[in-house]
Amino acid sequence: MAFQLPDLPYSHDALAGKGMSKETLEYHHDKHHNAYVTNGNKAIEGTEWEGKSLEEIIKGTYDPKAVAQNGIFNNISQLWNHNQFWEMMSPDDSTMPSELEKAITDSFGSVDKFKDEFKAAGAGQFGSGWAWLVKDTDGGLKVTKTENGVNPVCFGQTTLLGCDVWEHSYYIDFRNARPDYLTNFLDKLVNWENVASRM
Repeated sequence: MAFQLPDLPYSHDALAGKGMSKETLEYHHDKHHNAYVTNGNKAIEGTEWEGKSLEEIIKGTYDPKAVAQNGIFNNISQLWNHNQFWEMMSPDDSTMPSELEKAITDSFGSVDKFKDEFKAAGAGQFGSGWAWLVKDTDGGLKVTKTENGVNPVCFGQTTLLGCDVWEHSYYIDFRNARPDYLTNFLDKLVNWENVASRM
């Protein structure tokens, strides 16, 4: 069965008061995300990957030695990334659950230090990519960054939080101020209950 574009878990204008406009969501979800769905389905049609899960395709097509990933990987991984991204945000005010706060404090020293490291990763990603909070294979929490569509699934890590730092994610609302977008994301948009549920 072909992959489908999931509905947003909130209305297109639900995040507007928190710094992510209706126009951004219309372009980012309805056009960019939808393009990954359409192109991903076309790319796997008639191949060994047709009928496999997103995670199976990502793991099976990622090439750590490649200068540029292939079209199947790029579209399917970006489809997966965006499926997670919308769920990681909420129009409602979200408080970090105590178990997540403790895990972050144990790993980074404080929530503020984690946020600083996450923002630095996102701002420091050259070109398009993502910033992540992951539970690594050793059980500890780490901040990572990846280029283009590469994600923690490629490395066997558990994805807790991801922020899209492709320009289409922030340019309408923040122009070229990626650090401001990252600060706004962490302070106003993250659904911390969703992050904690992924642990």
